[in-house]
Amino acid sequence: MIRTQIQLSEAQARKLRAAARREGVSLAETIRRLVDRGLAEAGTERAQQYERAARAVGRFRDRRGANDVALAHDAYLDEAFE
Repeated sequence: MIRTQIQLSEAQARKLRAAARREGVSLAETIRRLVDRGLAEAGTERAQQYERAARAVGRFRDRRGANDVALAHDAYLDEAFE
């Protein structure tokens, strides 16, 4: 384990101590569990963002009616600069 030092507000420290007592674990273990949970949620949120973006690909048409702009954007750029 890596030893680290953090600063907490009075309210945060009070809530953490209460959670540790409720769960019957140390304050350090409570913090580790919360960090793990936060990191897992952040990864899930990022994956959900990518999933929403992937669902949008090809869903909308441009002014000429093409709906493959997201997939064929390089070809469209080449065409525009010719």
